[in-house]
Amino acid sequence: MSETEKEKDPAALKEEGNTLFKAGDMQGAVCCYTKALKLTDSQADKAVLYRNRSACYLKLEEYSQAEADASKALDTDQGDVKARFRRAQAFQKLGRFDQAFLDAQRCAQLEPKNKAFQDLLRQLGAQIQQKSAQLNSTDARVQQMFSLLLDPSTKECDRQKAAQNLVVLSREEAGAEQIFRNDGVKLIQKLLQSKLEDVVLSALRTLVGLCTGHQSRTMAIVNELGMEQLCAVMGSGASNVSLAACHLLQVMFEALTEGMKREIRGKDEAILPEPSKELRSMLRHLLEMMPASNVSGPGRDSAINLLVKQVPRKSLKNPDNSLTLWVVDQGLKKILEVAGTVPEISEGPPLTDNSHMSCSVLLSKLYDDLKSDKERENFNKLCEEYVQQHFSRPGLDGKLRAIQTVSVLLQGPSDVGNRTLEMSGMMDAVISLCASEDVTHQQVAVEALIHAAGKAKRASFITANGVSLLKDLYKKSENDRIRVRALVGLCKLGSAGGTDFSMKQFAEGSTLKLAKQCRKWLCNETLPPTSRRWSVEGLAYLTFDADVKEDLVEDKNALLAMFDLAKSEDKTVLFAVGSTLVNCTNSYDVEKPDPQMVELAKYAKQHVPEEHPKDAPSYVEKRLVKLLEAGVVSALVCMVKQESPALTEACRECIARVFLALVERQEDRGTVVAQGGGKALIPLASDNTDAGKIKAAQALAKITITSNPEIAFPGERIYEVVRPLTSLLRLECTLLQNFEALMALTNLAGINDRLRQKIIKEKAVPKIEGYMFEEHDLVRASATECMCNLVLNTEVQKLYLATGNDRLKLLVLYSGEDDGRLRKAAAGTLAMLTAEHPELCARIPGTTTHWLEIVQALLLSEIPDLRHRGVVIVQNMIQAEKSLAEKLIESEALEILSVLAKGGESMPDAVSKIAQNCLDKAMEYGIIRNREGKEKSSGTEP
Repeated sequence: MSETEKEKDPAALKEEGNTLFKAGDMQGAVCCYTKALKLTDSQADKAVLYRNRSACYLKLEEYSQAEADASKALDTDQGDVKARFRRAQAFQKLGRFDQAFLDAQRCAQLEPKNKAFQDLLRQLGAQIQQKSAQLNSTDARVQQMFSLLLDPSTKECDRQKAAQNLVVLSREEAGAEQIFRNDGVKLIQKLLQSKLEDVVLSALRTLVGLCTGHQSRTMAIVNELGMEQLCAVMGSGASNVSLAACHLLQVMFEALTEGMKREIRGKDEAILPEPSKELRSMLRHLLEMMPASNVSGPGRDSAINLLVKQVPRKSLKNPDNSLTLWVVDQGLKKILEVAGTVPEISEGPPLTDNSHMSCSVLLSKLYDDLKSDKERENFNKLCEEYVQQHFSRPGLDGKLRAIQTVSVLLQGPSDVGNRTLEMSGMMDAVISLCASEDVTHQQVAVEALIHAAGKAKRASFITANGVSLLKDLYKKSENDRIRVRALVGLCKLGSAGGTDFSMKQFAEGSTLKLAKQCRKWLCNETLPPTSRRWSVEGLAYLTFDADVKEDLVEDKNALLAMFDLAKSEDKTVLFAVGSTLVNCTNSYDVEKPDPQMVELAKYAKQHVPEEHPKDAPSYVEKRLVKLLEAGVVSALVCMVKQESPALTEACRECIARVFLALVERQEDRGTVVAQGGGKALIPLASDNTDAGKIKAAQALAKITITSNPEIAFPGERIYEVVRPLTSLLRLECTLLQNFEALMALTNLAGINDRLRQKIIKEKAVPKIEGYMFEEHDLVRASATECMCNLVLNTEVQKLYLATGNDRLKLLVLYSGEDDGRLRKAAAGTLAMLTAEHPELCARIPGTTTHWLEIVQALLLSEIPDLRHRGVVIVQNMIQAEKSLAEKLIESEALEILSVLAKGGESMPDAVSKIAQNCLDKAMEYGIIRNREGKEKSSGTEP
C-alpha cells in the first residue's frame, strides 16, 4: 500500500499507530490514531482508537486527555476493561482517587485474577486513606486559622501568620475544597468586614485561591458574597485593598468565561448552570460604580480597568460583540459621567489623576468593538445627547462638564470627539473660557484646545487663532498649571511638520526654547506630578526636531526625571514618555522616497520632505548610548509592568519600537537583557498592535541570535519566545526579519528536543522549508541551518522518510552548491539523517544523476567542516548497503578515501579515522581485493 493510500485507510493508520506505540514513539502513535478517528464512521472502531490513544496519553503524562479518551471508549462499550483500567490510571494521576477506585473495582470484578487490577486497588485504598487523613488535618487547620483571625484578642504576629497560612491553604486543591465546604465563604465574609487592612487583604487573597480556574466554586461565591460587597471592598479608600479586590474580580471573570468555553462532559459538569447571568451581574455592578460618590478614585479606576479587559472582544474575528452593545446601552452615560467630571467645581464622583485617561481608553475600546455604521451612529448619538444636555444648561458648570467630556472623547474615540466638538457654540465656548480669570475654567478649556489641535482636522481655525491665544496664556498667566498646558499647546502646534526639517511652524530656535522650558518644568520637583507630566507631553511633540532630541539626551537630569515619572503612580504619562523615546531613537517608520519622484517633485515645485542632518545614523547611535547610560531599560520594563488602561496598544507599540532600537547594536544587547528587557519583550510580542508585535518579536530574535537563550530567557520563559519568532516567518515581514527569526530559531532548536517540539507545535517547520527555496543566499542558508538542528527530532525525520517528496533531493543538491554556508548546513543535515535512517542512503542515487560528483566534491573540499560531513555521509552509505559501497568504491571516491585515510598535518584525526572505516568496510564486503589489503600490510608491489 502506498503512503497516500495508507493516509486514507483508518485500519492501516491504526496498525501504523500500534507499531509506533510498540517502538516508543507516542507522539507519532497519537497522530496516527487521531487521523484514523477522523476517517472512520464505525463506533466500535472509534472506541478501540480512543482506548489506544488513551494509552499513549498516559505514557506522555497528559492525564486529562487520557481520561477523556478512555471515557469516550466506555461511552460505546461499558464492558471495555482495558479502557476502564486506563481511565482508573488517569484518575489516579489526576488525584481523583474515589473515581479511580470505582473504575479499578469494576475491573477487578470483571477479571478477578488480574494482578495489575488488584495492585491498583491496593494503591488506591492507601491513597484514599492518606487523603482522608490529610483532609481531616486540613479541616482542623482551616478552623484554627479562622478562629485566630476572627478573635479580636489575637496577637498581631499570630493574626498575620494565620492570614498567610489561610492564603497558602487556599492555593492547594485540598485546602480550597475544605475551606469552601466548611462554611469558609461565610467566615471570609466576616473577615471582609474587618477594619484591619491585612485581614481584608488575606480574605481577598484566599478567595483568589478558591476561584482560580474553578467555575462552580466561583459562581457559588459570587452568589453568596454578592457583587455589592465585593464592589464595596474594591471601592474602599485603601489602594492595596482596591487592587486586591480588582485582582479577585479579574480571576472570577476568567474562571467564568473559561468555564463557558470548556467542553461539557459528564454528569457533574452537565448540571452546572450557565455563568452568563453572573457575568452580566458583575458587569452591571461595575457600571453602577462609575457615577457613585461613595466609591474611591482608585476603586473607580479598578472598575474601569476591569471593563476594558472584560468587555471588548479579544479578537475582531469573533463575530459576537453583544457584550459591548449591552454595556453601551446600559452604561455609556454612566461612563460619560466620569469623563465629564471636573473635580474642582462639581459634586461628581472622586477621581484620580488617571481616571480621565482610563475613561478615554474604555470609550475607545468600546467604539472600536462596534461592527456597523448603525452601531457607531448610536454611540455618537448617545455622546452628543449627553454633551448637549449639559452644554445647554444655564450657568458655566454645565458647559465646563460638556467641554471636559469632549476633551476625554478627543483622547479616546477621536471621531466621536470631533463630532461633539463641532456642535454649535462649542469651540466659541472653549476659546472664550481660555480667557477666564478662573484657573479651573482656564485649565479645562486649554486642555480641550490642546486635544482639539491634534485631533480636529476640520477645526483648522484652531491653528490659525490658537497660537496667539496660547502665547498670551503662556506669557501672562501667573499660574504654572495654565502656563505648562499653554506651553504644550504651543509645542503641539509647533511640531505640525513632524520630522520634516523644512516644515518649521515657528521661527528658528523657537522649538529649542520651548523644549528648554519643558525640561526645566520636568526637573522642578516642587511642581505637582500632573504639571510635570504635561511637560513630557510637550517634549513628545517637540522631539520631532532633531536639535531638541540632541539637547534632551545630553540633559541627564531631564532624562532621569522623565524615567522617574514613567515609574510613578501617574499612568497618564506612559504614552508621552513612549512617544518621546520613539522620537529620540528614530524608531518610527520612515518611508524613503524614490529619488526619481523627488526630482520630479522639485521640477514641479512641490514640497519635498527633508531629513534633519542630526537624524543621521551616527547621531542616532550616540543618542541610544546616552539613553542606555541614563537607565532607559529599567524605565521601559516598569512601564510594561503597569496594570492600567493607560498602557494602551499604541503605548505598547512605542515601547516595542524603542526596545528594537536599543538592541540594534550587538554590544548593547547584554545590557538590555541584564536589566530585564528580554522578559519585558515577551508580553509585548503577544499583546500589542500588529506593528508592535513584529517589532517586539524582531527584538527578541536579535537577542536570541547573539545571547545565550537559556540565560536571556531562563526557565520556562525560553519556550514563550518560540511563538513570536515563528510569527516573523511571514511574507508580510521583511527578508531581514525572516532571516533573524530563522537564525534565532536555529539557536533554540539546538538546545533540546522540548524546544524542537515547541517549534513543531507552532507549525514553523513548513514555513522554514519554504524559506529553504528563498532566492536570497543568507535566508536560504539560515533556513537550511535551522532544519539541520530540527532533524534531531523524530517527527521531522519522518518528513524525510516519507516518499513522494523532494526533501532529500534538495539536501543533496544544496550539498553541491557554491555557497559554503548553505553546503555546510545541507551536508550536515544529510549526514545526520543518513546516520539515523540508513534506508535514506539507498534513495540518494535516485535524487540526481550528479550525486556522486557532489559527494566527491565534499570529500575533496578544502573546508575541513565540509570534508568531515562528506566522509560521514560516505561512511553511512557504505555501511547501509553493499550495492552503494560498490558504486562509491568503483568511482574516484576510493582514491580520495585512501588519501584521507593516510592523514597528514592538514588532515584531522576524525576524518582519517572515518575514511579508514570506509575502506575497512569495503574490504569486509570483499569489494577491495585482498591483495590491496596485503599491499597495505606488507608494502609489496601489486
